[in-house]
Amino acid sequence: MAKKIIEVDEVVVKFAGDSGDGMQLTGTQFSNTSALIGDDVSTFPDYPAEIRAPQGTVGGVSGFQLHFGKIIDNPGDYCDVLVAMNPAALKANIRWVKDGGTIIIDTDSFTEKNFKKAGCLEDRLKDIYEDYNVIQAPVTSLTKESLVSTGLDNRSMARSKNMFTLGMVYCIFDRPLNHTEKFFDTKFAKKPEIADANKKALRAGFNYAVTIHAMPSFRVHPSDTIEKGRYRNMNGNTAVAWGLLAAAEKANLPFFLGSYPITPATEILVEIAKRKDVGAKSFQAEDEIAGIVTSIGASFVGNLAATSTSGPGLALKSEAIGLAVITELPLVIVNVQRGGPSTGLPTKTEQSDLFQALYGRNGESPVPVIAASTPSNCFNYAFEAAKIALEHMTPVLLLTDGFLANGTEPWKIPAMADMPEIKHKIKPAGDDEYLPYKRDPETLAREWGIPGTKGYEHRIGGLEKMDITGNVSYVPENHEVMTKYRDEKVQRLENVYPELEIEGNEDSDLLVIGWGSTYGHLTTAVRELNNEGYKVAHSHFNYINPLPKNTIDVLKKFKKHLVCEINLGQFAGYLEMNHPDFEYVKYDKMQGLPFTVKELKEKIKQLLENK
Repeated sequence: MAKKIIEVDEVVVKFAGDSGDGMQLTGTQFSNTSALIGDDVSTFPDYPAEIRAPQGTVGGVSGFQLHFGKIIDNPGDYCDVLVAMNPAALKANIRWVKDGGTIIIDTDSFTEKNFKKAGCLEDRLKDIYEDYNVIQAPVTSLTKESLVSTGLDNRSMARSKNMFTLGMVYCIFDRPLNHTEKFFDTKFAKKPEIADANKKALRAGFNYAVTIHAMPSFRVHPSDTIEKGRYRNMNGNTAVAWGLLAAAEKANLPFFLGSYPITPATEILVEIAKRKDVGAKSFQAEDEIAGIVTSIGASFVGNLAATSTSGPGLALKSEAIGLAVITELPLVIVNVQRGGPSTGLPTKTEQSDLFQALYGRNGESPVPVIAASTPSNCFNYAFEAAKIALEHMTPVLLLTDGFLANGTEPWKIPAMADMPEIKHKIKPAGDDEYLPYKRDPETLAREWGIPGTKGYEHRIGGLEKMDITGNVSYVPENHEVMTKYRDEKVQRLENVYPELEIEGNEDSDLLVIGWGSTYGHLTTAVRELNNEGYKVAHSHFNYINPLPKNTIDVLKKFKKHLVCEINLGQFAGYLEMNHPDFEYVKYDKMQGLPFTVKELKEKIKQLLENK
């Protein structure tokens, strides 16, 4: 039988199974290989918070979705191919498979016991067989059969079943095996028997797929828009860490990160801890408060300092952020948002810390707030946050979220020579008189006198400071002066922020507004609607406090404003406070999941048609 070839510009694949089935590794290897052969790629790892969630249950399903092809801005809505390692994985993901899509199931795991654990009936499969192209493969037993000569025990052999399925999917999409084989040789250099077992399982899966004539094959057209250069696959947390390190190098300052591990921000601390080779100092503190106050101390003595956290941790750091505000020391606070409140949904994404970032402190405590919008531009906005902090002597809050932190995409590695200059405010030793709160007339930033420098002795702490001298002051009028200085210093950042841009059709009546991680889905929805003949425009905010200077000019070009965000309308409320002359339609989602392009397009079309 001739093999069916499907020509496509883009494909979505999802690997789903138990938390211990290696789905994250499988998805990562497929996305890395796709990126290496020239595809544009976006990924969405989705897994439970529990380290060992109950096996075989829907709550314990771990998934990795990737979208690859010609022009890719998001990890995709619905799968062309789903790999389901057990009934729970199938039950949890069947609604995300395209009509007529391909589903690969490990029939060895589709037992009566596992159907019962998943809370579904075996008869349900009969319906699925009618609606989808289901490939039934005894993956576990075939994996063991392929590894029988390795001498590994049954359990160890079964662990390689994820590689068997990866081999099958590589065959479907005509991907080479050598990149993954090289990965195993490196990862298990000291355990070559493990590397060989995984490579054997990978090849066995590939060869098995070759022999199944019923299985379709996809020819995915590679991207023709990616610039030439040196690339790597980058996730948001690593990008943040590297952006901070790049800023320290550019500013010629030592770097310090004080943090307490918290999902999904922990990898920032882990990544920094790896980079002693570039002089980075990392401190795993005993709690969130210790994490930030050690960073404030490091800043006091002349480091580019940062702290990383997630929602509940940001709440604990709030008093110390106020300390950084009143001492006017440079500090980057990275908040990787997750579903809340309280412990909430530790591994799921949300944008609901916006108000906390803007207002979650006592007193008048203004802080610049910026937000990254793609996994790779987390590098740029971490660099930008550090630049603002150092040049304007202020703490800066950088918002990312779980979707950006764990998601990956190809990233062109920049040359340090191409990165913007950073001019910190450290006052050189031996300069003239040091007055700690004497300000730059343009930016209102104070000078940064490093303790231990002769003649630069000064007081610092949480009490109010006297203007210019920095002595402790209870003078009523002085408190008002200093409060206004701190606020005006942040507001003047609108003079250095880039202007807000408009994408799509500027002749539209409707402006779709987003901020942070919703960019990929929004830009895709707006692009597709314009291609379908609709007129839609899109503006995306990365600079939140203050808003870009031209915000009002952009807003008044349009009759309708649709604000889409993963919370209950916080940014829409913020726009209403700052620009009350416009009406804002809210479109919110609170499911621990990103928007889908489909639901965005439906909402936009509804507004365009006045329904």
